[in-house]
Amino acid sequence: MPASTTVKLNTGAEMPTLGLGTWKSSPGVVEHAVEFALKNGYKHIDTATAYSNENEVGDGIKDSGVPRESFFLTTKLANNDHTKVEDAFERSLKDLKTDYLDLWLMHWPAPMKADYSGADRSLDWLDTWHKMEKIYKENPNKVKAIGVSNFCVEYLERLIANSEVVPAVNQIELHPCCTQQEIVDFCRSKGIVLTAYSPLGSNDSPLLTNPLVTKLAEKYSVQPANILISLQANKSGVTVLSKSVSNSRIAANAKIIDLADEEVQELEALDKTSHFRVCTPKWTGWGALGFADCA
Repeated sequence: MPASTTVKLNTGAEMPTLGLGTWKSSPGVVEHAVEFALKNGYKHIDTATAYSNENEVGDGIKDSGVPRESFFLTTKLANNDHTKVEDAFERSLKDLKTDYLDLWLMHWPAPMKADYSGADRSLDWLDTWHKMEKIYKENPNKVKAIGVSNFCVEYLERLIANSEVVPAVNQIELHPCCTQQEIVDFCRSKGIVLTAYSPLGSNDSPLLTNPLVTKLAEKYSVQPANILISLQANKSGVTVLSKSVSNSRIAANAKIIDLADEEVQELEALDKTSHFRVCTPKWTGWGALGFADCA
């Protein structure tokens, strides 16, 4: 199917298909990347408290001069903030220098001790979700949607069965060698949008030199990164984050192309022979969080 420019959330809001990710984008450079991206057509910025750069992302937003209502902003609740959900939410707003979030995610279903020294087994992530629900219901002008990140089917089933609000988004690792089709299919069946992180499969990913990827890049006169980012944008109900702090790469990554259905299938078939993960969802004290390939 043709690449989309936006995807509709279960709230009715439109989420831009392409966003700028800021994981591992350090203070001192991330603010310029955000400023440049917003000035050059990006409509979605994604960050997280755990990235330790919300303040700088906020500076980049401010410096861009782009009206807040013209772009989509996502951040995430950190693992060591499960005991102080409301305070963490307000701190994110303050650091990002914004009056509201378009999307607020639980980063992982893995509450950790304040110093990240280990799992906090006294806490249940479902209780955290209920606190997020409460904030969402009571503050519609401060948070437009809530969702999760790094949730497998088992955890999503438990959440949906015990909650009033179905997550708007589940942000997970997606690329040709990590297709996570069971989760994708489940989320589609429940009206949950997927956001793909690490669509290139890491900075020095073997996917960037994969013969199929490079062949398609030559066919469409683009870089291999464009093929990998476009793959996600060509799938129904999926948004995607590209990540760079280089002006030229930020600009280049914004080019999304329409892939043929058979090309999407060929790319996703790479998972059968070359499966790998960039970000293993396996936390000390919590295990593999329901992901079979990490057990």
